[in-house]
Amino acid sequence: MTLDLTRRRISARPPLAGAPRGAASQDAIAGMKISHIVLPLKFALSDAKVLTGRQSPLTAVDILTVEMVSEGGRTGMGFSYTLRAGGRGMFALACEIAPRIIGHDPNDIARLWELLRWQTNSLGQGGMSYQTIGAFDVALWDMKAKRAGLPLAKLLGAHRDSLRIYNSEGQYLQASTEEIKAAADRSLALGIGGIKMKVGQPDGQEDLLRIDALRSHLPDDIALMIDANQQWDRAYALQFGKIVDDLGLAFIEEPLDALDFEGHAALARELATPVATGEMLTSPREAIQLVQTGACDVSQVDALRIGGITPFLKAMSMAEAHRVAIAPHWIMELHVHLAAAFPEEPWIEHFHWMEELFDERLEISDGRVAVPSQPGISLTLSSRARDWTQDSWETGAPVQD
Repeated sequence: MTLDLTRRRISARPPLAGAPRGAASQDAIAGMKISHIVLPLKFALSDAKVLTGRQSPLTAVDILTVEMVSEGGRTGMGFSYTLRAGGRGMFALACEIAPRIIGHDPNDIARLWELLRWQTNSLGQGGMSYQTIGAFDVALWDMKAKRAGLPLAKLLGAHRDSLRIYNSEGQYLQASTEEIKAAADRSLALGIGGIKMKVGQPDGQEDLLRIDALRSHLPDDIALMIDANQQWDRAYALQFGKIVDDLGLAFIEEPLDALDFEGHAALARELATPVATGEMLTSPREAIQLVQTGACDVSQVDALRIGGITPFLKAMSMAEAHRVAIAPHWIMELHVHLAAAFPEEPWIEHFHWMEELFDERLEISDGRVAVPSQPGISLTLSSRARDWTQDSWETGAPVQD
């Protein structure tokens, strides 16, 4: 028996992922400049992954920037990053996918994110492709906030104009006990309200001695966090966590492999100290799964690693729904805007590393960092950033430096 297809009609229609421009379109992306910048660090840094032979010391940060201009003369600047490897790959991928959104309305940010996601779908849903897309996404949000004449935090709907801030960069494992105490003093002099130190040494007793030395050195009202950088197994993490449970730590970070949601959830149930993780996740799906499985008390999802602001807002909403706190990983220059839009009081992570890329500086005092007041993400690339540029590529209308 054969079907008479001339008499059969399909009533349903497949969904349209992105319809053509219509009367509602306000503008169009006219040109982009994409750059690969290598930011040198003043000295090599080592965490537990270096001491266990899994990674090399960190000596530089690869930055991808996307500068965008619209037909209406609006501009936006976005950026992303990678550590140790992948900088040239992200630059090449960005140059390849940029033409996909030329001519589209930059206000349609979620739709453009989907266009770029499907353009890179063969690379997987996450990883380097999403980190590359993140730079475009930030540029689009920067342009949109500038169009509105608002700081990004205010465009998103800020709950506060300042946030708690802690420092991480002076307490790496290559530093001696006296050096980490001196670095903490410098941070406190800047107005920092918390200190996070690295743990995960081959000799756990050495970790305990360093924690005790720094906790005794810090004023009682200064928060202390510890970060194991995924170096422990479940049994060791539980034992270590029980030992330090009485110290009143603000959180213990990445005690287990980043994707061990089950193990982190078990630790979160067993320990009095809040468990923080999520910085190494590279897709919104993983970020959502993190909180759905109860794998953390504090989500440290990094907006740039999961694809930019658009997916981060979804992850942030999921954290809110599950009563999970947030302390976004690194990139305080961007995360200060995003975390300001979270209902509960977050933490922001302070590093000096990125400062020389931008002309602007965040204002820090009394343990808090102020939300910038300039429109957009409130950042412009510095002359030093231009000096450190390894490669650049342009398409469409010229973008002014």
